[in-house]
Amino acid sequence: MDFDLPKTAALFVIVIALGVGGLIGGDMMATNIVLMMVAPSMIVFGLLMLAIGVKHGEYRAAGR
Repeated sequence: MDFDLPKTAALFVIVIALGVGGLIGGDMMATNIVLMMVAPSMIVFGLLMLAIGVKHGEYRAAGR
């Protein structure tokens, strides 16, 4: 599967939505805490890991 921007963005949103939905549905925390604290931190962490993954892929593709 080739990952282009739309596929990557869609998968990113799906993974974050599953995580947030699971926390809300599981009644582990109050909904406002999940939406105000957990969801933004999941998004920032996901974007950082995506950036690191892209850079690592560029490094591997360069054949160094």
